[in-house]
Amino acid sequence: MPSLSKDLFLLDPNIVFLNHGSFGACPKEVFQVYQDWQLRLEHQPVRFLGREYAQHDLNAREALGAYLHATPADLAYVPNATYGVNLVARSLALQPGDEILTTDHEYGACDYTWEMLCRKTGAIYKKHALHLPVTSTADLLDEIWQAVTPRTRLIYLSHITSPTALRLPVEGLCARARSAGILTLIDGAHAPGQIPLDLNALQVDFYTGNCHKWMLAPKGSAFLYTHPSVQHLVEPLVVSWGYHAEQSSGSRYTDYLQWTGTRDPAAHLTVPAAIGFMDEYDWPAQQKGCHALLQKALEGISEITGLPPIYPLDSDFYAQMGAVPLPECDTTLLKNRLYDEYSIEIPITKIDSRTFIRVSIQAYNTAKDVDQLLHALKILLPQVNIS
Repeated sequence: MPSLSKDLFLLDPNIVFLNHGSFGACPKEVFQVYQDWQLRLEHQPVRFLGREYAQHDLNAREALGAYLHATPADLAYVPNATYGVNLVARSLALQPGDEILTTDHEYGACDYTWEMLCRKTGAIYKKHALHLPVTSTADLLDEIWQAVTPRTRLIYLSHITSPTALRLPVEGLCARARSAGILTLIDGAHAPGQIPLDLNALQVDFYTGNCHKWMLAPKGSAFLYTHPSVQHLVEPLVVSWGYHAEQSSGSRYTDYLQWTGTRDPAAHLTVPAAIGFMDEYDWPAQQKGCHALLQKALEGISEITGLPPIYPLDSDFYAQMGAVPLPECDTTLLKNRLYDEYSIEIPITKIDSRTFIRVSIQAYNTAKDVDQLLHALKILLPQVNIS
Protein backbone atom coordinates (compact mmCIF):
# COMPACT_ATOMS: atom_id res chain seq x y z
CA MET A 1 0.00 0.00 0.00
CA PRO A 2 1.53 3.36 -0.99
CA SER A 3 2.19 5.56 2.03
CA LEU A 4 0.02 8.62 2.50
CA SER A 5 0.98 11.52 4.74
CA LYS A 6 -0.69 14.73 5.80
CA ASP A 7 1.81 16.57 3.59
CA LEU A 8 -0.24 15.44 0.58
CA PHE A 9 -3.13 17.58 1.84
CA LEU A 10 -3.61 21.30 2.31
CA LEU A 11 -4.54 20.94 5.98
CA ASP A 12 -2.84 23.03 8.66
CA PRO A 13 0.02 20.79 9.88
CA ASN A 14 -0.30 22.19 13.40
CA ILE A 15 -3.87 20.92 13.86
CA VAL A 16 -4.83 17.37 14.84
CA PHE A 17 -7.66 17.12 12.34
CA LEU A 18 -10.17 14.51 13.50
CA ASN A 19 -13.16 16.11 11.78
CA HIS A 20 -12.90 15.04 8.14
CA GLY A 21 -16.62 14.24 8.28
CA SER A 22 -17.79 17.85 8.44
CA PHE A 23 -16.35 19.28 5.22
CA GLY A 24 -13.72 16.82 3.98
CA ALA A 25 -10.19 17.72 2.92
CA CYS A 26 -8.86 17.87 -0.63
CA PRO A 27 -5.38 16.52 -1.54
CA LYS A 28 -2.96 19.02 -3.05
CA GLU A 29 -2.75 17.29 -6.42
CA VAL A 30 -6.56 17.08 -6.70
CA PHE A 31 -6.91 20.73 -5.74
CA GLN A 32 -4.41 21.63 -8.46
CA VAL A 33 -6.63 19.90 -11.03
CA TYR A 34 -9.55 21.92 -9.67
CA GLN A 35 -7.65 25.18 -10.17
CA ASP A 36 -6.58 24.07 -13.65
CA TRP A 37 -10.24 23.65 -14.60
CA GLN A 38 -11.01 27.13 -13.29
CA LEU A 39 -8.18 28.65 -15.32
CA ARG A 40 -9.30 26.80 -18.42
CA LEU A 41 -12.81 28.18 -17.98
CA GLU A 42 -11.60 31.76 -17.53
CA HIS A 43 -9.21 31.56 -20.50
CA GLN A 44 -12.11 31.27 -22.98
CA PRO A 45 -15.43 31.02 -21.10
CA VAL A 46 -17.67 31.07 -24.18
CA ARG A 47 -15.83 28.21 -25.86
CA PHE A 48 -15.53 26.26 -22.61
CA LEU A 49 -19.18 26.53 -21.52
CA GLY A 50 -20.74 26.68 -24.97
CA ARG A 51 -18.73 24.08 -26.89
CA GLU A 52 -16.65 21.95 -24.55
CA TYR A 53 -18.45 21.63 -21.24
CA ALA A 54 -21.04 19.02 -22.26
CA GLN A 55 -18.32 16.50 -23.06
CA HIS A 56 -16.32 17.32 -19.94
CA ASP A 57 -19.44 16.87 -17.84
CA LEU A 58 -20.23 13.54 -19.49
CA ASN A 59 -16.68 12.36 -18.77
CA ALA A 60 -17.08 13.35 -15.13
CA ARG A 61 -20.44 11.58 -14.80
CA GLU A 62 -19.05 8.46 -16.48
CA ALA A 63 -16.20 8.34 -13.97
CA LEU A 64 -18.60 8.88 -11.08
CA GLY A 65 -21.02 6.32 -12.50
CA ALA A 66 -18.29 3.69 -12.73
CA TYR A 67 -17.30 4.42 -9.13
CA LEU A 68 -20.89 4.24 -7.82
CA HIS A 69 -22.07 1.47 -10.17
CA ALA A 70 -24.69 3.80 -11.61
CA THR A 71 -25.70 4.74 -15.15
CA PRO A 72 -24.31 8.23 -15.96
CA ALA A 73 -27.67 9.33 -17.40
CA ASP A 74 -29.22 8.75 -13.95
CA LEU A 75 -26.76 11.11 -12.23
CA ALA A 76 -26.80 14.87 -11.91
CA TYR A 77 -24.10 16.89 -10.20
CA VAL A 78 -25.37 19.21 -7.46
CA PRO A 79 -23.51 21.48 -5.00
CA ASN A 80 -24.04 19.32 -1.89
CA ALA A 81 -26.20 16.55 -0.46
CA THR A 82 -28.53 18.99 1.31
CA TYR A 83 -29.28 20.52 -2.09
CA GLY A 84 -30.07 17.02 -3.38
CA VAL A 85 -32.48 16.38 -0.51
CA ASN A 86 -34.19 19.70 -1.25
CA LEU A 87 -34.55 18.82 -4.95
CA VAL A 88 -36.44 15.65 -4.10
CA ALA A 89 -38.41 17.03 -1.17
CA ARG A 90 -39.73 20.00 -3.14
CA SER A 91 -40.67 17.78 -6.09
CA LEU A 92 -43.01 15.40 -4.29
CA ALA A 93 -46.26 17.41 -4.16
CA LEU A 94 -46.91 16.32 -0.59
CA GLN A 95 -50.53 16.14 0.60
CA PRO A 96 -52.03 16.62 4.07
CA GLY A 97 -51.48 13.50 6.15
CA ASP A 98 -48.64 12.11 4.00
CA GLU A 99 -45.91 10.74 6.26
CA ILE A 100 -42.17 11.04 5.68
CA LEU A 101 -40.57 8.39 7.89
CA THR A 102 -37.11 9.12 9.24
CA THR A 103 -35.07 8.74 12.45
CA ASP A 104 -33.92 11.07 15.19
CA HIS A 105 -30.32 10.75 13.93
CA GLU A 106 -30.71 12.84 10.77
CA TYR A 107 -28.77 15.93 9.72
CA GLY A 108 -30.29 19.09 11.15
CA ALA A 109 -30.30 21.14 7.93
CA CYS A 110 -32.35 18.46 6.17
CA ASP A 111 -34.68 18.14 9.16
CA TYR A 112 -35.42 21.83 8.63
CA THR A 113 -36.19 21.22 4.96
CA TRP A 114 -38.85 18.65 5.80
CA GLU A 115 -40.23 20.69 8.69
CA MET A 116 -40.75 23.69 6.42
CA LEU A 117 -42.43 21.66 3.68
CA CYS A 118 -44.66 19.81 6.13
CA ARG A 119 -45.77 23.08 7.66
CA LYS A 120 -46.77 24.30 4.20
CA THR A 121 -48.45 21.11 3.00
CA GLY A 122 -49.87 19.44 6.10
CA ALA A 123 -47.63 16.40 5.63
CA ILE A 124 -46.06 14.77 8.71
CA TYR A 125 -42.33 14.44 9.34
CA LYS A 126 -42.22 11.33 11.51
CA LYS A 127 -38.93 11.01 13.42
CA HIS A 128 -38.59 7.52 14.82
CA ALA A 129 -36.33 7.44 17.90
CA LEU A 130 -33.73 4.71 17.49
CA HIS A 131 -32.99 2.52 20.49
CA LEU A 132 -29.34 2.57 21.50
CA PRO A 133 -27.18 0.59 21.65
CA VAL A 134 -27.80 -1.24 18.40
CA THR A 135 -26.58 -4.81 18.25
CA SER A 136 -28.05 -6.38 15.12
CA THR A 137 -28.62 -5.14 11.59
CA ALA A 138 -31.71 -7.31 11.29
CA ASP A 139 -33.19 -5.91 14.51
CA LEU A 140 -32.44 -2.33 13.44
CA LEU A 141 -34.09 -2.98 10.08
CA ASP A 142 -37.20 -4.39 11.75
CA GLU A 143 -37.32 -1.52 14.26
CA ILE A 144 -37.38 1.14 11.54
CA TRP A 145 -39.78 -0.81 9.33
CA GLN A 146 -42.26 -1.19 12.19
CA ALA A 147 -42.74 2.60 12.07
CA VAL A 148 -44.16 2.36 8.52
CA THR A 149 -47.90 3.03 8.28
CA PRO A 150 -50.44 3.09 5.41
CA ARG A 151 -49.77 6.86 5.24
CA THR A 152 -46.04 6.50 4.66
CA ARG A 153 -45.26 8.26 1.37
CA LEU A 154 -41.47 8.31 1.61
CA ILE A 155 -38.73 6.78 3.75
CA TYR A 156 -35.92 9.29 4.16
CA LEU A 157 -32.75 8.08 5.90
CA SER A 158 -29.06 8.76 6.12
CA HIS A 159 -26.84 5.95 4.90
CA ILE A 160 -24.35 6.97 7.60
CA THR A 161 -25.84 9.27 10.22
CA SER A 162 -24.17 12.60 10.93
CA PRO A 163 -24.35 12.82 14.76
CA THR A 164 -23.63 9.16 15.54
CA ALA A 165 -21.90 7.81 12.39
CA LEU A 166 -24.28 4.84 12.51
CA ARG A 167 -24.59 2.91 9.26
CA LEU A 168 -28.29 2.28 8.74
CA PRO A 169 -29.58 -0.85 6.93
CA VAL A 170 -30.72 1.04 3.83
CA GLU A 171 -30.28 -1.97 1.56
CA GLY A 172 -33.00 -3.95 3.32
CA LEU A 173 -35.21 -0.92 3.84
CA CYS A 174 -35.09 0.07 0.17
CA ALA A 175 -35.96 -3.46 -0.90
CA ARG A 176 -38.93 -3.62 1.47
CA ALA A 177 -40.10 -0.16 0.49
CA ARG A 178 -40.03 -0.95 -3.23
CA SER A 179 -42.12 -4.06 -2.64
CA ALA A 180 -44.60 -1.96 -0.65
CA GLY A 181 -44.76 0.86 -3.22
CA ILE A 182 -43.13 3.39 -0.87
CA LEU A 183 -40.59 5.88 -2.22
CA THR A 184 -37.09 6.03 -0.72
CA LEU A 185 -34.60 8.87 -0.45
CA ILE A 186 -31.19 8.10 1.03
CA ASP A 187 -28.91 10.89 2.23
CA GLY A 188 -25.46 9.53 1.48
CA ALA A 189 -23.57 12.63 2.56
CA HIS A 190 -20.92 10.50 4.33
CA ALA A 191 -21.07 7.30 2.30
CA PRO A 192 -19.18 7.74 -1.03
CA GLY A 193 -15.49 7.14 -0.41
CA GLN A 194 -16.11 5.66 3.03
CA ILE A 195 -18.05 2.50 2.12
CA PRO A 196 -18.60 0.66 -1.20
CA LEU A 197 -21.72 1.68 -3.15
CA ASP A 198 -23.69 -0.06 -5.89
CA LEU A 199 -26.58 2.25 -6.69
CA ASN A 200 -27.95 0.12 -9.52
CA ALA A 201 -28.35 -2.79 -7.10
CA LEU A 202 -29.63 -0.77 -4.13
CA GLN A 203 -33.29 -0.56 -5.28
CA VAL A 204 -33.35 3.06 -4.10
CA ASP A 205 -35.50 5.72 -5.77
CA PHE A 206 -33.35 8.75 -4.88
CA TYR A 207 -29.81 8.82 -3.51
CA THR A 208 -27.79 11.97 -2.91
CA GLY A 209 -24.18 12.00 -1.79
CA ASN A 210 -21.19 14.27 -1.37
CA CYS A 211 -17.99 13.92 -3.34
CA HIS A 212 -16.24 16.63 -1.31
CA LYS A 213 -16.15 14.65 1.94
CA TRP A 214 -14.78 11.12 1.90
CA MET A 215 -14.20 11.07 -1.88
CA LEU A 216 -11.67 13.94 -1.49
CA ALA A 217 -13.04 16.16 -4.27
CA PRO A 218 -13.27 19.96 -3.92
CA LYS A 219 -16.15 21.64 -2.08
CA GLY A 220 -19.23 22.06 -4.25
CA SER A 221 -19.20 18.57 -5.77
CA ALA A 222 -22.08 16.23 -4.95
CA PHE A 223 -24.63 14.19 -6.89
CA LEU A 224 -28.24 13.17 -7.05
CA TYR A 225 -29.02 9.72 -8.42
CA THR A 226 -32.62 9.06 -9.44
CA HIS A 227 -33.97 5.72 -10.60
CA PRO A 228 -35.32 6.00 -14.19
CA SER A 229 -38.82 5.00 -13.06
CA VAL A 230 -39.19 8.16 -10.94
CA GLN A 231 -37.15 10.71 -12.86
CA HIS A 232 -40.36 12.27 -14.12
CA LEU A 233 -41.13 13.34 -10.54
CA VAL A 234 -38.01 15.48 -10.10
CA GLU A 235 -38.21 19.19 -10.78
CA PRO A 236 -35.26 21.61 -10.68
CA LEU A 237 -35.08 24.28 -8.00
CA VAL A 238 -34.10 26.72 -10.76
CA VAL A 239 -35.52 26.53 -14.30
CA SER A 240 -33.15 27.63 -17.05
CA TRP A 241 -31.83 26.42 -20.41
CA GLY A 242 -31.93 22.79 -19.37
CA TYR A 243 -35.73 22.90 -19.47
CA HIS A 244 -35.59 22.33 -23.24
CA ALA A 245 -32.35 20.34 -23.16
CA GLU A 246 -30.74 22.58 -25.74
CA GLN A 247 -27.32 22.01 -24.17
CA SER A 248 -27.91 18.23 -24.36
CA SER A 249 -25.68 16.22 -22.05
CA GLY A 250 -27.26 13.07 -23.43
CA SER A 251 -29.62 12.86 -20.45
CA ARG A 252 -32.87 14.81 -20.17
CA TYR A 253 -32.75 14.34 -16.41
CA THR A 254 -29.22 15.72 -16.16
CA ASP A 255 -29.92 18.71 -18.41
CA TYR A 256 -33.00 19.60 -16.42
CA LEU A 257 -31.14 19.66 -13.08
CA GLN A 258 -27.66 20.88 -14.07
CA TRP A 259 -28.31 23.65 -16.59
CA THR A 260 -29.64 26.22 -14.11
CA GLY A 261 -27.64 29.28 -15.19
CA THR A 262 -23.99 30.29 -15.24
CA ARG A 263 -21.91 28.62 -12.55
CA ASP A 264 -18.38 27.32 -12.04
CA PRO A 265 -18.41 23.57 -12.81
CA ALA A 266 -14.75 23.04 -11.85
CA ALA A 267 -15.50 21.20 -8.59
CA HIS A 268 -17.48 18.38 -10.15
CA LEU A 269 -15.20 18.18 -13.19
CA THR A 270 -12.44 17.35 -10.69
CA VAL A 271 -14.23 14.24 -9.40
CA PRO A 272 -12.38 11.90 -11.82
CA ALA A 273 -9.06 13.22 -10.44
CA ALA A 274 -10.23 12.48 -6.88
CA ILE A 275 -11.19 8.95 -7.90
CA GLY A 276 -7.78 8.59 -9.57
CA PHE A 277 -6.06 9.70 -6.35
CA MET A 278 -7.90 7.03 -4.37
CA ASP A 279 -6.97 4.40 -6.95
CA GLU A 280 -3.31 5.48 -6.81
CA TYR A 281 -3.20 5.02 -3.04
CA ASP A 282 -5.09 1.70 -2.84
CA TRP A 283 -8.11 3.18 -1.08
CA PRO A 284 -9.70 -0.09 0.12
CA ALA A 285 -6.50 -0.76 2.06
CA GLN A 286 -6.48 2.81 3.40
CA GLN A 287 -10.09 2.44 4.54
CA LYS A 288 -9.28 -0.79 6.34
CA GLY A 289 -6.38 0.82 8.16
CA CYS A 290 -8.50 3.83 9.10
CA HIS A 291 -11.24 1.63 10.52
CA ALA A 292 -8.75 -0.25 12.68
CA LEU A 293 -7.26 2.98 14.05
CA LEU A 294 -10.74 4.37 14.68
CA GLN A 295 -11.71 1.26 16.62
CA LYS A 296 -8.74 1.83 18.94
CA ALA A 297 -9.79 5.47 19.40
CA LEU A 298 -13.39 4.59 20.26
CA GLU A 299 -12.29 1.81 22.62
CA GLY A 300 -9.91 4.23 24.31
CA ILE A 301 -12.58 6.90 24.84
CA SER A 302 -15.06 4.33 26.19
CA GLU A 303 -12.41 3.14 28.63
CA ILE A 304 -11.84 6.70 29.85
CA THR A 305 -15.54 7.49 30.30
CA GLY A 306 -16.72 4.08 31.47
CA LEU A 307 -19.70 4.45 29.13
CA PRO A 308 -20.63 1.58 26.78
CA PRO A 309 -20.49 2.22 23.01
CA ILE A 310 -23.65 2.67 20.97
CA TYR A 311 -22.75 -0.14 18.56
CA PRO A 312 -20.34 -3.09 18.73
CA LEU A 313 -16.85 -1.74 18.05
CA ASP A 314 -15.84 -4.93 16.23
CA SER A 315 -18.69 -4.48 13.71
CA ASP A 316 -19.35 -2.69 10.43
CA PHE A 317 -22.00 -0.43 11.99
CA TYR A 318 -19.38 2.28 11.41
CA ALA A 319 -16.54 2.75 8.93
CA GLN A 320 -14.04 5.64 9.10
CA MET A 321 -16.22 7.82 11.32
CA GLY A 322 -17.54 6.75 14.69
CA ALA A 323 -19.14 8.21 17.80
CA VAL A 324 -19.17 7.24 21.46
CA PRO A 325 -21.10 8.72 24.41
CA LEU A 326 -19.61 11.30 26.75
CA PRO A 327 -20.71 11.98 30.32
CA GLU A 328 -22.80 15.08 30.94
CA CYS A 329 -20.46 18.01 30.45
CA ASP A 330 -20.09 21.56 29.19
CA THR A 331 -19.81 20.61 25.52
CA THR A 332 -18.92 24.08 24.27
CA LEU A 333 -16.13 24.40 26.81
CA LEU A 334 -14.82 20.91 26.02
CA LYS A 335 -14.74 21.55 22.27
CA ASN A 336 -13.05 24.91 22.71
CA ARG A 337 -10.42 23.62 25.14
CA LEU A 338 -9.62 20.63 22.91
CA TYR A 339 -8.87 23.10 20.13
CA ASP A 340 -7.28 25.94 22.08
CA GLU A 341 -5.11 23.87 24.40
CA TYR A 342 -4.44 20.70 22.39
CA SER A 343 -4.95 21.83 18.75
CA ILE A 344 -7.57 19.10 18.21
CA GLU A 345 -10.40 19.78 15.74
CA ILE A 346 -13.26 17.43 16.58
CA PRO A 347 -17.06 17.78 16.87
CA ILE A 348 -19.24 17.16 19.92
CA THR A 349 -22.79 16.15 18.93
CA LYS A 350 -26.09 15.75 20.75
CA ILE A 351 -29.30 13.74 20.40
CA ASP A 352 -31.89 14.84 22.91
CA SER A 353 -30.04 14.83 26.24
CA ARG A 354 -27.21 12.51 25.16
CA THR A 355 -23.77 13.80 24.22
CA PHE A 356 -21.37 12.13 21.78
CA ILE A 357 -17.89 12.79 20.51
CA ARG A 358 -17.55 11.98 16.82
CA VAL A 359 -14.14 10.87 15.56
CA SER A 360 -13.18 10.87 11.87
CA ILE A 361 -10.12 8.94 10.77
CA GLN A 362 -8.90 9.66 7.26
CA ALA A 363 -5.77 8.26 5.64
CA TYR A 364 -3.68 11.22 6.82
CA ASN A 365 -4.43 10.52 10.50
CA THR A 366 -1.95 8.63 12.67
CA ALA A 367 -1.82 6.76 15.95
CA LYS A 368 -0.17 9.88 17.41
CA ASP A 369 -3.33 11.86 16.62
CA VAL A 370 -5.44 9.35 18.53
CA ASP A 371 -3.00 9.32 21.45
CA GLN A 372 -3.19 13.12 21.70
CA LEU A 373 -7.00 12.98 21.75
CA LEU A 374 -7.07 10.34 24.49
CA HIS A 375 -4.50 12.26 26.54
CA ALA A 376 -6.53 15.46 26.27
CA LEU A 377 -9.82 13.77 27.21
CA LYS A 378 -8.30 12.18 30.31
CA ILE A 379 -7.35 15.64 31.54
CA LEU A 380 -10.32 17.70 30.35
CA LEU A 381 -13.37 15.51 31.00
CA PRO A 382 -13.15 15.72 34.81
CA GLN A 383 -12.72 19.48 34.52
CA VAL A 384 -15.80 20.07 32.29
CA ASN A 385 -18.10 17.57 34.00
CA ILE A 386 -21.40 19.10 35.14
CA SER A 387 -23.19 16.06 36.58
